[in-house]
This record gives sequence, structure tokens and C-alpha cells, in this order.
Amino acid sequence: MEAEDLLHLTRPTGSAATDRKGIRGHRRRLQSSEITSIGGVPLTGVARTWVDLAGRMDVDGLVAAADWMVSEHRREFGEPRVPQIPLADLSSYVESLRGTRFLRRVEEALELVRVGVDSPPETRLRLMLMRARLPEFTVNCRIDSPRIHRAVWADLGSREYRVCVEYEGLHHLTPEQQALDNERDALTALAGWRQIKINRLQLRQPDAVVLAPIRKALRDNGWRN
Repeated sequence: MEAEDLLHLTRPTGSAATDRKGIRGHRRRLQSSEITSIGGVPLTGVARTWVDLAGRMDVDGLVAAADWMVSEHRREFGEPRVPQIPLADLSSYVESLRGTRFLRRVEEALELVRVGVDSPPETRLRLMLMRARLPEFTVNCRIDSPRIHRAVWADLGSREYRVCVEYEGLHHLTPEQQALDNERDALTALAGWRQIKINRLQLRQPDAVVLAPIRKALRDNGWRN
């Protein structure tokens, strides 16, 4: 869809259908709260656009999109992340919908959305852990310990078993990021946590292969399934 050059144009219910090359017309009655403006151009807001995409995306795709929309956090490093729309507002909006196509898919996706995810691969990894019935992993998990001088944040962490999972994308290959990662790794180990790193190539492997080291770390730390 990112490479698609088709423009989706929505007109009020009862208007003539738009039939032009490069344009797909829709007719729908929108509330004023569903419309925003960028550069003077009226557009559907993020919540309405997310619902409209339900006919073209599966549940996991919708979850990844919503994870990005609602993501927010404030940590001791980096800039605070502000949500495109708070999760509570997105939930209220979905609850207000009636007679919308693919609403059940939207509701199913919304139940799986979590606040604090930084990227779509993290969403995929989180859903993989959940569906494998592993212990609950907290998103953007803060790790504290008397043995470390500052807190560490893990992408996904099981506090009960002190196991965390990090997704490492391409930006982790820069010298600057590697220096930060090395310090994070040392602090994580000093705090007594087991850390598993997953990169984008590993994420292309079958789920069982990706999950194997995570299962082992959990079992080593006392998990029994």
C-alpha cells in the first residue's frame, strides 16, 4: 500500500460517485470528529483511516498500525514519544461505531493493541510470543536493580522470569547505537536478567526457530509449561 498511487476520495452519502483514473471513490457520511486537515486539505483522521483499512489489512497488520498510533513513553533517554491518538480515545471511537464493515476485525485487533511499541517488527514479535502461550511480556519494560546505576528499558520483558527480548533493526548497526546497546546489555546482565536479541533476518525464520532461545531462557529461569 505504501507504493500505491491510487487516491481514495470520500464524498458524502448521496453524492455522485467519483469515476476518474487514479481515483477510487467512496461515499460515506463522516462526523466532523473523523476529519482533520493537513495543509488545508481535509483528510480522514488516524482513527477513521485505521478503521477504513480493515478491509485491506489482516488483524496483525491492523495491530501493528494501531501500536504505532497509540505508542507513547517517557524514558531517561531520547525524546518523549507522543501518541497520534491515545488508546483510550481509539477504544471509545471504535465503541461508537455501528454498522461499519469489518468492525469485528477492528475489535479483534484493538484487543491486541499495547502502548509503548516502537516498530512493526516488535509488534510481530510480541504477537508471536503471545500466541505461543508464553508468559506475559511487558512492552517497553523497565528494568531496575540496586546493582545498576540507572534503569534499562527492554522492548519486551517478563518480570516474573527476568527474561527480556530486544528487536534490533538496521539502526542498531551504527557505531553510536552499538555503544549504547553495549552499555544496555551490560546493565541488563548486571541486573540479573537474561536477554535475547532478535534481528530482522532471524524474524524471517519459522516461529518455532525464533522462539526456541526465548523458551530456553524462560525455562532456565524457572518457567514450567
